[in-house]
Amino acid sequence: MIKLAVVTSAACCVLILSKQLAAAPARVDAGVPHQSELRSDLLSQHSIDLSLAEAVSLGLRRNYSIRSLKLQRLREKFDLLVADDLFNPKLKLSGTHRLSRGSVDSSRSTGITPKVSLLGEYGTNIDLSWNQQLNATKNSGDMSSDGLGLTLTQPLLRGAGKEVTTAPLRLAKLTEQVNQLNVKASVSKTVYDIIAAYRTLMKSQTQVTLAMEALGRAVSLLNINKQLIGAGRVAEFDVVQIEADIATQELAVEEAKNQLAASRLVMLKLLALDLETPVRASDTLQVTRLDIDQATALKVAQARQPQYLATLLQSEQASINLLVAQDRGRWDVSLVAGVNQQRDNHSINGSNRTWDIYTGLKLEIPIGDISIRQAKVNAQTLVEQQQLYQEEALIDLKRQITDSVRGLNTLWRQLEISQRVMDLSRRKLSIENDKLNAGRSSNFQIISFEADLRAAEDANLSAKISYLDARAQLDVLLGVMLESWEISLESF
Repeated sequence: MIKLAVVTSAACCVLILSKQLAAAPARVDAGVPHQSELRSDLLSQHSIDLSLAEAVSLGLRRNYSIRSLKLQRLREKFDLLVADDLFNPKLKLSGTHRLSRGSVDSSRSTGITPKVSLLGEYGTNIDLSWNQQLNATKNSGDMSSDGLGLTLTQPLLRGAGKEVTTAPLRLAKLTEQVNQLNVKASVSKTVYDIIAAYRTLMKSQTQVTLAMEALGRAVSLLNINKQLIGAGRVAEFDVVQIEADIATQELAVEEAKNQLAASRLVMLKLLALDLETPVRASDTLQVTRLDIDQATALKVAQARQPQYLATLLQSEQASINLLVAQDRGRWDVSLVAGVNQQRDNHSINGSNRTWDIYTGLKLEIPIGDISIRQAKVNAQTLVEQQQLYQEEALIDLKRQITDSVRGLNTLWRQLEISQRVMDLSRRKLSIENDKLNAGRSSNFQIISFEADLRAAEDANLSAKISYLDARAQLDVLLGVMLESWEISLESF
């Protein structure tokens, strides 16, 4: 089970905010900020740091899809419980009570009949019943009777054999295995969505920081130019292009802040938290290379990927359904044996006891029922379709593995190149600033190199996020996402 820290700071922050807001004055004056403005200021001052591990832990408890999945599993587990009860004894209790009045006599009768049925793994059906009747009349006297009956039915053709009789139970167990694989796939996808949203939030936060740094550098360049103007080394109109660049950087800052707010809302929705919760991604971007070859990845995926394994189980289900459909077309020939014992007590005529034993054969031949052939045709075609689906699933899995591993290696090379471009752009800008201080460069050149650095920083940030996202997608494809995070599905 994942051992992650519980995010308690969110509840504490909300409690503090509620107390502060409750203490604020209710009236609204011209010089006093509105209560919603106070709330906004407080939220901005109490940012809640959230690590990726805490986000995943919180999502596993609060995410709407996860909670809905747990409710669905209650139904699926009960379906399996019903199937497991197939070979357990079934008790049925029935009773009657009747009052009658006629021209000759009136009577009151009461009857009770408990019955136990048991199905064996080879199709044997045993019925044990006990019948008791009490009949009281006004003129003819009272009579009571009780009897015990035992019936054994053994199919010889249709429904005979362990393979056919246990088919419903085996189908139910295969269905449960498919359901468990679907749970693994659903939880893995939800965890991936949380991870992707968290890293998008990290990217948005970093973009705000980079935009602010670029704006700061533009302002510093403006201050330097003002000093040069004061010294008479630069004309006043040269600062116009710097002021235009500052406006551009301010626009970039506003856009980055807007994107940050949108990313935070996506994160909060996945965690099922209040959309006003001021969470902040506290992790740092750390990228390490994953070395994996296609053959190893394919072997792992064939053993663990839920969708592929579910396809194999569905092929097995189709084979069992074909067996059941073929059995339905057989003649119903059954051996029937039983024993009955009856005892009657009459208030006038005394008591009487009887018993009998019987054996025989039961024969039922379906004639002209084309629905039987319909079931066989449907089951046979489904078996052949599942074989095609299985072959297609393997080919598709190989294709996805090949694309994913190749794409991961490509993204790593792009990350290395973007890192080199960013380092060179920073060095290039630093050299150009030194040249500007020496009077050997221009504002236009500085602004141009500044734009190159901003583009390189954005490209490097996007390359890091893309590589981490591709690694998470590969974990989902291989079916090892839950193992990577030490997540257990025992609670599902």
